[in-house]
Amino acid sequence: MPEPPRVIPRLRKRAGEALLRRVAGPAAHEKRARIHGTSGPRWFGPDRPVRVVHADASMYVGGLAALLLQSLHPVAMAAVSAHSGFQGDPWGRLQRTSTFLAVTTFGRAEDAEHAVLRVRHVHERVVGTTPDGVAYRASEPHLLAWVHAAEAYCFLRAHQRYGRCPLDPAGEDGYVADMARVARRLGVERPPESRAELVACLAGYRSELRATPESHATARYLLASPPLPKPALLPYALLAAAAVELLPPWARASLPLPLTTRLLLPAARVGGRAITAAIRWAIPPLPPLEARPPSPSP
Repeated sequence: MPEPPRVIPRLRKRAGEALLRRVAGPAAHEKRARIHGTSGPRWFGPDRPVRVVHADASMYVGGLAALLLQSLHPVAMAAVSAHSGFQGDPWGRLQRTSTFLAVTTFGRAEDAEHAVLRVRHVHERVVGTTPDGVAYRASEPHLLAWVHAAEAYCFLRAHQRYGRCPLDPAGEDGYVADMARVARRLGVERPPESRAELVACLAGYRSELRATPESHATARYLLASPPLPKPALLPYALLAAAAVELLPPWARASLPLPLTTRLLLPAARVGGRAITAAIRWAIPPLPPLEARPPSPSP
């Protein structure tokens, strides 16, 4: 029987590889090497708050919370349901999103520009009408601003609660300002530049938000029946409870929470700390960040 010290590194490697493949795809290591190892100017220098937040395991909690929060905008949810193939290709969508965040945060400025252009090209083709008869365009700035604000809010909130190194108030404002640089490139007009502006921006959408059959289906899919192997279901349940607990109370009350999530909510913060610690243990650290100067502001 193998010695325990040899078993633990093996288990760590297997768990980390499985998680990386889920999040970044089968070429995860090649993507990492290209994004972090290719020489050239970056949009963000190594000391920027966006790098601290997006390199942390708390992003797993924040990402799930963002999907749940975004689903409460009927027009945004109609566009996702009709065009993204979310339930048909959940891992593909996750991998595309994680790659976009990694490239724009850590990659060369040239690659970040190309990533933004690809997303804008996709948005231009996403047009349609909601079940209520409301016409939409994914490239419409008001809709883009909602998706951006929900992401920035959830990523930052998750980091402040579960991140290894929570930001001070200046760092929180810096993170929102960093995210605004990317948002403007995507077509968001006047994105929030500070934490206070971000909170105010979200509050400004409150009258537009409500539960719909599409948002209920999304919540049930993400919380009750995720496409995961059985051994991953318990860790995912802890992650899901942490994500739900992160939401504003009104948003939490709007979603159909499965029994498992409701039972885990009282222990959501303990579970969230445990699952983020486990992810940090399993996934190898990012390559060293070189002190390359950022490119001019987008």
